[in-house]
Amino acid sequence: MSNTQQAQSSEGFTMLVLNAAPELEENLIDYLLSFEEVEGFTSYHVHGHGEHHGLSVAEQVSGRRKRSQYEIFIASSAIPRVLEGLASAVGRDIVYWEQTARNFGHVG
Repeated sequence: MSNTQQAQSSEGFTMLVLNAAPELEENLIDYLLSFEEVEGFTSYHVHGHGEHHGLSVAEQVSGRRKRSQYEIFIASSAIPRVLEGLASAVGRDIVYWEQTARNFGHVG
């Protein structure tokens, strides 16, 4: 394991998952890229199922809502800083959760 990988493992990395309304996509990407601690992330389009408040008629009929999801491997200590400004800088229609990452690194 390289020195960089050892430092990452010893600090404790977490996968921060953000699930947001599609209209927040551009602002959210810009926001995430403004953090030195966010070296990169994966984003993709998903569908949310469940609560029906705030859904359009078409979404209520189909039983799903379009969402954008972001997976960010980040030092656990940096997560509060990232979450702190989300509502004011991006918007409120964002759901988040954290998943413990047992290991994180690059192959090669």
